[in-house]
Amino acid sequence: MSQTDTSASNSNSMMIPIMIIAGLFFIFGFVTWINGALIPFMKTINELTDAQSYLVASASYISFVVMALPSSYVINKVGYKKGMSLGLGIMAVGALVFIPAAEARTYWIFLLAIFIQGMGMTLLQTASNPYITILGPLESAAKRIAIMGIANKVAGALGSLIFGAILLSGIDSIKEKLSIVDDSEKAQLLNSMADSVITPYIIMAVILFILSAAILKAPLPHVEAEESDDEKTANSSTKKTSIFQFPHLWLGVATLFVYVGAEVIAGDTIIAYGISIGFSGEEAKYFTSYTLGAMVMAYVLGVILIPKYLSQALALRISAILGIIFTLCIILTSGFTSVIFVAALGIANALVWPAVWPLTLKGLGKFTKTASALLVMAIAGGAIIPPLYGRLVDDKKASLIAQGIDEATALADASTTSYWILFPCYILILYYAISGHKLGLKKDQ
Repeated sequence: MSQTDTSASNSNSMMIPIMIIAGLFFIFGFVTWINGALIPFMKTINELTDAQSYLVASASYISFVVMALPSSYVINKVGYKKGMSLGLGIMAVGALVFIPAAEARTYWIFLLAIFIQGMGMTLLQTASNPYITILGPLESAAKRIAIMGIANKVAGALGSLIFGAILLSGIDSIKEKLSIVDDSEKAQLLNSMADSVITPYIIMAVILFILSAAILKAPLPHVEAEESDDEKTANSSTKKTSIFQFPHLWLGVATLFVYVGAEVIAGDTIIAYGISIGFSGEEAKYFTSYTLGAMVMAYVLGVILIPKYLSQALALRISAILGIIFTLCIILTSGFTSVIFVAALGIANALVWPAVWPLTLKGLGKFTKTASALLVMAIAGGAIIPPLYGRLVDDKKASLIAQGIDEATALADASTTSYWILFPCYILILYYAISGHKLGLKKDQ
C-alpha cells in the first residue's frame, strides 16, 4: 500500500471517532450555554437579585474546580470511553434533579442540579479533550480541536434558542401580572412557570442516559498519549523540581481564569442585559446565539490563519485588543448597538483558549499533565466573575435609585456600565500575549 493510500486509510478510520467526539462536544455545548436562558428564568421564578441569579453560572463552573483532579483519577482508572459514558450518566442524573427543584421552586435545589450536571461535564471534558488531541497526529490536533469548538458553539446557539423559547416565552406578561396580583396568585403563577422546565429536562435525561449506554458500544479506538522525543529530552534535561518554578504557567492559569469569566459574561449575561435595557424576553432570547455565532466565525478564521498567517501569540494579542475595544464600545453605546458589541466579544474570546494552552504548556516537560489539570481548574473563572458583574449591577442600581432615578432607567444604566469589569480581564490576557508567556523561559532557552 502506498503512503498516500495509508494516509487516506488512517484519515477514514479516524472519521467516525472524530464525529462521535464532536457529538459529545455538541452535547456539553448545548447544556452549558442554556445558562443564558436559565439566568433570567431563575431570577423571575425565585425572585432573585442580579447577583443571586448569576449563581447559575457559578454552580456550573465551580464544578470544574471540585472535579478536575478527581476526573483525572477516574479516567486513569477506567479509561477514556468509560469515563465519557460515566460523565453522560452523571449529567442525566443532574437533569432529573430539575424535577424536584421545579416542584419545590427552591433555588438551592436548582443550583444542585446544575452543579451535578457540571460534574458530569467536567468528567466528559477531562476524557474527550485529551482523547481528541491524541487520536491522530499531534501536528493536526489544533484542527481537530477547532472542529470540536465549532460543534460546541453551534450546539450552544441551538440550546439558547430552544430553551429561550421554552423558558422565556411570555415572561414579560408574567412579570407584569406579578406586580399586581396577591400573594396566592403570585405563588400560583410562579409555580406554573417553574413547572415548564420539567418536560424538557426529562427529555434531556432520557437522551443522556441512552447516549451513556451507546458510547460504551461506540467504535472508539483505545488510545494512550505517547511521550514525544522533545518531551523526553525536556524531562531528562530540565533542572526544575517543582511546578511552582514555572511563572509562565501560573500566569497562564490566571489568564485562562479571567478569560473564562469574560466568555461566560459575554454569553450568559446578554439575554438578561437585553431585557434590562428594554427588549422583551421574546426578542432577547436570540441574543446568546449572536455571541456564539461570532465565536464560530472566529474559530473558522483561526483554522484558516493559524499558524500559516498568524502565530498563536499574535492571535492572542489581537483577541485581547479587540476585547478592550468592544468593552469600551458596550459602555459608550446604547440599545441594540450595545447588545451587538456584547455579542462581538465572541470574536475576541474564541481564539484565547486554543492560544493560551500551547503557550502555557511550553517547556513544562514532565509537569505537563499536572499543568493541564490546573488549566482545567481555571475554568472556575466562569463561577467567580459573572456574579461579580451581577453584584456591580445591584450596587450601581441601588445607588442610582437612591439618587431619585426610576428603577428601569437605573437597571439599564447599571447593567451597561458594569461591563467595565471586563477591562482588567482583557488587560491581563494582553500582558500574557505580549510577554507573560515568556516569563521564566528565556533564561532556560
